[in-house]
Amino acid sequence: MTKSVLCILIAILVYMAMMVVIGVIYSKKNSSVGDFYLGGRRLGPIVSAMSAEASDMSSWLLMGLPGVAYLSGTADAAWTAIGLAIGTYVNWLVVAKRLRNYTHVCGNSTTLPLFFSNRYRDNKRILSVIAALLIIIFFVPYTASGFAACGKLFANLFGMDYLPAMLISAIVITILWIRSVKLAAMNPPSAV
Repeated sequence: MTKSVLCILIAILVYMAMMVVIGVIYSKKNSSVGDFYLGGRRLGPIVSAMSAEASDMSSWLLMGLPGVAYLSGTADAAWTAIGLAIGTYVNWLVVAKRLRNYTHVCGNSTTLPLFFSNRYRDNKRILSVIAALLIIIFFVPYTASGFAACGKLFANLFGMDYLPAMLISAIVITILWIRSVKLAAMNPPSAV
């Protein structure tokens, strides 16, 4: 292991440790599902925008945009980035505030499936089921691409085989996700 690879590994481990410590500290401040999912509705627009975009772009921005630049040149990547920035701004300008306010009015909805059910008074939660199915259909490949991106990143950074790098990444991400789901389950929606 070279010195530069060791430095990268140490930086990643320090970053992960810091994220876990921050998560543990702030998890103690969660008293409801709304606190967990929405930060108790206390987050400002900039923090909310950054969080939404980090979730939205994730590995695509880390691996996809540089790939576009590599294959097509920086001009295509620049236009892609400009389009993303404009789309993000318009989304937040037109949708974000109204959606935030209306989710609060509609039974303090914490997820979009719950918002649709509350908004259209769907007591049988058919809209929630449809929305959940759509989320599953589209997020399974999205999550798989995230695992693949992590595997490629770590395989290239550390000179290891792709499959073990991807599996280790998937295991770490899954463990962190299960931990967060358990935290949310400890505060049922009736507590909101």
